Amino acid sequence: MELKTKVHAEDGKQELVITRTFDLPLELLFKAYIEPEIVEQWMGTKVVKLENRQHGSWQFVTTDPMGNKHGFHGTIHECILNQKITRTFEMENASFGAQLEFLEFEKITENTSMLSMHIIYRTVEIRDEILKLPFAKGINMAHNRLENIVSQLNKPS
Repeated sequence: MELKTKVHAEDGKQELVITRTFDLPLELLFKAYIEPEIVEQWMGTKVVKLENRQHGSWQFVTTDPMGNKHGFHGTIHECILNQKITRTFEMENASFGAQLEFLEFEKITENTSMLSMHIIYRTVEIRDEILKLPFAKGINMAHNRLENIVSQLNKPS
């Protein structure tokens, strides 16, 4: 089965470009990234903090099947409604440090939109280690959940 979310990694570069077209209006796709209740549903995580503004911060905590807690946090450098989010992402207790993420949201039609994520890692080696994980499969699963959950918000009551 072809993965809908595309992960492009160019050899020798410390970045990834991730793209996905969603069967969602732009406004709903953007909401999925800024509304804590929706983020919690599609990411399967607890949103501790989500300040969608310049110099805002965010913090999520996920509990794995064994009951271990894993924290993620960062700073939001820019959040322009229905257009873009620029932020850092760091996993607590991980060896690879913070990454910089540029998320751009684009309207394709009234009911479809595209997300482009440009992620920059400190080194090529760190980026390559991330790609050894089931990264592409995981982000596809998360984006599939996002589309399924958020599409329910768009249905008439």
